[in-house]
Amino acid sequence: MKRLVLATVALSLLAAPAAFAQPQDFHHKRPSHTHVVKKKVVVKKTRWQRGHRMPHGQHYTVVKDYGRYHLRRPPHGQHWVKVDNQYLLVGITSGIIAALVNAQ
Repeated sequence: MKRLVLATVALSLLAAPAAFAQPQDFHHKRPSHTHVVKKKVVVKKTRWQRGHRMPHGQHYTVVKDYGRYHLRRPPHGQHWVKVDNQYLLVGITSGIIAALVNAQ
């Protein structure tokens, strides 16, 4: 009798995980619709014009070898700066743009 009880308990313990285990289909758990997110980047470029003042926090590079870029020698009190692929002749103290040249 003990053998019969032990055998049934052992079989029930071995069969229990197989009875509760069900095959899982992960493909059906995905949503039926998908969203595509496109990131838009807005780049604001400033249109430089003669007589306008350069903003105080504007990032620029001072051009010291102006002859290399085929620029004329700047007058006293002005210097060439490169901003947004353009060369600007700017007053050193005032920041007013005197001339514009596109970079080549």
